[in-house]
Amino acid sequence: MPARCFSSHPSGRFARGLVLGFVTVSLVGCGPQTKEPELKPEPVLTQPEPEKPPATPQPSPSVEDSAGEPPPQAAAPFAPPPLEALDRDTKWIDRPVRDALADLASELDQEPPLATAAEALALRNDSVENNEKILSALGRLPADGEADYAARIDRHLAVDLNSTNPILASSSAEQDVLGLTGFGLFSFDRRLEPFAAAETVEKWQTSVDGTLDKVVLRGDLVWSDGKPITAHDVAFSYKLIMDERVPVPAVRSGTDQLRGVHAYDDRTLVFFHKEPLATNVWNVNFPVIPRHVYGDSWEADTTLKDSPRHVALEAKPVCGGAYEIASRSRGQEIVLKARESWHTVGGKQVRAKPFFDEIRFRILEDPNTALLALKKGEIDEMALTPEQWTTQTTDGDFYARNTKATAPEWVSFHFGWNTKSPFFSDRRVRRAMGHAFDHERMLDTICHGLYTPCTGTFHPSAWMATKKAIEPYRQDLDRAEALLDEAGWIDRDNDGIRDREIDGVSVPFEFTVLSSQQPIALEICTLLQQSLDRIGVRVNVKPTEFTVLQQLLLEKKFDASFGGWGAGADPDTSSNIWATGEGRNFGSYSNPEVDRLFIEGRTEVDRAKRAEKYARIQELLWEDQPYTWLYWRNSFHGFSKDVRGYVFSPRGPFHYSPGFGSLWTPVP
Repeated sequence: MPARCFSSHPSGRFARGLVLGFVTVSLVGCGPQTKEPELKPEPVLTQPEPEKPPATPQPSPSVEDSAGEPPPQAAAPFAPPPLEALDRDTKWIDRPVRDALADLASELDQEPPLATAAEALALRNDSVENNEKILSALGRLPADGEADYAARIDRHLAVDLNSTNPILASSSAEQDVLGLTGFGLFSFDRRLEPFAAAETVEKWQTSVDGTLDKVVLRGDLVWSDGKPITAHDVAFSYKLIMDERVPVPAVRSGTDQLRGVHAYDDRTLVFFHKEPLATNVWNVNFPVIPRHVYGDSWEADTTLKDSPRHVALEAKPVCGGAYEIASRSRGQEIVLKARESWHTVGGKQVRAKPFFDEIRFRILEDPNTALLALKKGEIDEMALTPEQWTTQTTDGDFYARNTKATAPEWVSFHFGWNTKSPFFSDRRVRRAMGHAFDHERMLDTICHGLYTPCTGTFHPSAWMATKKAIEPYRQDLDRAEALLDEAGWIDRDNDGIRDREIDGVSVPFEFTVLSSQQPIALEICTLLQQSLDRIGVRVNVKPTEFTVLQQLLLEKKFDASFGGWGAGADPDTSSNIWATGEGRNFGSYSNPEVDRLFIEGRTEVDRAKRAEKYARIQELLWEDQPYTWLYWRNSFHGFSKDVRGYVFSPRGPFHYSPGFGSLWTPVP
């Protein structure tokens, strides 16, 4: 296959970091491929011993194309040093600028297929061997003339987008769409190794002391309205992200570790880091929006979505990726169109065309409705629930048009407890919840034996996971009752419901658990209700529309919730949900030792020593039980037989680079 410039890559913090999901179909995306990849360390910069590197000039805040916080005790704004001085006084290390699709093609060329495409399409995925053959044969890239570039693909979304603005994105549904329409400089491959994207970046360098990153953008980049994409757009986007009035906690996390971002000219950009952190390689990866569109409107509406102008941009945003939004019907569908100005600029083709001319995302919240659409050929791909994989996709009705594939994922699901709630402020109560829940019934019956128990925030195969053997919770009602008794929750009035005196008032132990409207989520929450009823605790299950659920969690207006997280590209991204006061720390969990370990983890550059920090975090979280961790979710995906090129990764089949960009359909 010829080298290509186009690839679908995660664009922004919502992609490289933790992805929020509250359903068990493709709302969170991080999973290893079937054969577990070796996760190599991120590039570590070392100081040369014989020679002390020259002092690195410090960044500046408060110039038109520079955003950052002023240095301590600064009497006046400090202008960044001239680029000539920066280059003169800094030793630079060249960093990787890669074409992800070309790299994937080279890798696949070294892996002979286990079957032909025709043989794989004739198989039923009812064994590990057949699954391997399907992935090997159908996860290939096209030879010259084999792909139909005029094709349309119909994709599935289980929920609508909260926003089409990449800076406001926080869910994997938004990642699926905005990863195709958004502009980005950096990405990572299926082994979570970071790089600068060759489709947008000409050169990337890092200073020897690790405090500076310099990027030279390509000169052939344009927004969908024809205006050039420049380094000034990146600096402007950083300025917005760092304004506390702009509601972007998911994107600000990590980006706030930067000291400043400065555009020296249209193509030259320098990221100034506060210190040489191991996570700096991820902190430079934030979404970018056009300065010429938002520069004179954002301060009047820092929500970026409420004013009439921003409402209009939600429907028809100016896009910087390979696709633009052609139409959007809320709650129904989003149609993307490949934009010619991505691959052809000034009459010259500068990047290869994407494999699909049109992408239609159909929003189908009910998984049974979605599966029916897949069987009818109305959509071409979807994530399957355990029940669908086991009982509804095994006959000729399914295999007439489709096939399916599976791989492990680093996606965990849990009950989240609000530690500020009077019910769950005591960790003995949270531990009691884990002992009371019927884990075995959930795994065997609801999940059809396809998922494995989860014992904390890091997947057992990840480099940062604890090496200590942690025993998963099993139902133990006696232990649960003993813990509740110790915490003072006793049935004092013999009405069958435990109660406790709080501020002089007797409060019954009755709470509401928020859940998405997906059937498997409701089944698991109902099982919690049934389990706790046996020990005198009353639970109300409240199905909640996804965007409303997100808002309630952000505002911390809940007692308990059911949800899931997909692992980020670096373990530090989980500080966003566990460090004290962080925006997506929905349960207001706080442990000073956890906070300290996160700081130490991002300042330590030695991979093995970093792993020790995060392993200890996992152990502390398990002791405190701010979540009752339930299971690791495998990836189960159905695909039309017309679709080729799906390759699973540590972030599932789509949420890495090239991700969706490797999918294609043959010429008819």
